[in-house]
Amino acid sequence: MKKYFAYALGTFGHDAFYNTLSIYFMMFITSQLFTNSSDTKMVGIVTSIIVIIRVGEIMFDPMIGGIVDNTNTRWGKFRPWILIGSLVASIGLVFLFSDYFGLAWSNPLFYLVLLSITFLIIDVFYSFSDIAIWSMLPAVSIDNKVRTNFGTASRLGSTLGAQIVIVIITPAIMLFSHLFSKVPFGQQTRAGWLGYVIIVAILCTGGALITCLNIKEQKNLIRSNTKHTTLKDIFRAIGHNSQLLWIAASYFLFAFSYVVTNSLLMYYFTYRLGNAAAYTWVGVITCILGVFSVALYPFLENLIKRKAIYVGGIGFMLIGYVIFLFAGQSLHWVLTAVAFYFVPYPLIFLATLMTITDSVEYGQLVNGTRNESVTLSVRPLIDKLAGAASNGIVGLVAVAAGMTGNAKPSDISAHGIMEFNTFMFYIPIGLLIIAALIFYFKVTLTEEQHAKIVAALENRLNSSQTTTQNA
Repeated sequence: MKKYFAYALGTFGHDAFYNTLSIYFMMFITSQLFTNSSDTKMVGIVTSIIVIIRVGEIMFDPMIGGIVDNTNTRWGKFRPWILIGSLVASIGLVFLFSDYFGLAWSNPLFYLVLLSITFLIIDVFYSFSDIAIWSMLPAVSIDNKVRTNFGTASRLGSTLGAQIVIVIITPAIMLFSHLFSKVPFGQQTRAGWLGYVIIVAILCTGGALITCLNIKEQKNLIRSNTKHTTLKDIFRAIGHNSQLLWIAASYFLFAFSYVVTNSLLMYYFTYRLGNAAAYTWVGVITCILGVFSVALYPFLENLIKRKAIYVGGIGFMLIGYVIFLFAGQSLHWVLTAVAFYFVPYPLIFLATLMTITDSVEYGQLVNGTRNESVTLSVRPLIDKLAGAASNGIVGLVAVAAGMTGNAKPSDISAHGIMEFNTFMFYIPIGLLIIAALIFYFKVTLTEEQHAKIVAALENRLNSSQTTTQNA
């Protein structure tokens, strides 16, 4: 139980960091730094920088996985990267949510250069931490039930971390704004945002430290079937793993849809409902449902298996989208839509995570060697790619719809609302349907199939070991 709790604390801070960066950074840019119509160019440049860096850095994620796979220290291959990555990324996050000592206005070009460097450092070191903390999952056990327990604990932590951000962000920013900037409670300032971000940085680094002090890798025959990972091996491990590729294709469409809608949700409350404070209820609802949803996963996996969880979960999300479209200005129906939309998300994530984890053994059977971090790097790679695309879209949609600065719901035109709805609702609905079809028809790596693969690997490696000993 202590190990499960330690793993959960690590992913708690990890996802609090991720949600803050991927969902709220553009909100900070458009609501605190560049709020005038004349600042549209700067918003566009910042958006472009983020997309370029994230897409460019994503290409290196499998290589980062290869570096982690090749790491050999007295603390194992994962723990050093979890701690170092979290610490450096957290320091960078504090700088990112600032005006760089006024350079955003006094020297915009220098500000953009520093922002680019900071974002690149954050992205690289967060990638090391992200890949290491999740690719440790197949290293703690090869037994599906134990993996499910660790996966459930880690997802419980990450769900709470991600959703607690939604609960606390508005009141925390208002509180710190009141304390640091001496403004009336209810107003937001850059200092208030910075105070909130420092708390997130502490949670991320502290959680990583607790995980590293309590979790160790398991040593067994199957995990010993490794070799130094070369650049060729990295792409071979991914390219020859057909199940991993199909899972990745489906999950990308799902993740992109989820992040775009989630990123625009705060805009929805601020500029459609005109009730930014009510956004806190989204966090309360998703926290409660997230705990319930994650706790339910082991039971559902035994009852209906992963494929049904994944496809059925998308069905629930589609119901949420339909409610959203008819909710109008009703806070009650908007929150109902949020509930339907969010409750299956942790379940779909876990079904994806556990299937990708099992694809480590599938790839080992196909390729003849084990690549844990390279294989597991695909999931965070997809999340970041989805986040990069989302950041690009959110900034542009906010500007195009007129949802910047102190605009009110009455200021948003019908055309602006239509553009907003297209990206928040209509496009994600279509992509989710495609994601469900891919997973249903193309992903064949079931729990039963994985058990057969593990048995085949053990037989192969035992036979090879016996042959070597008799030679």
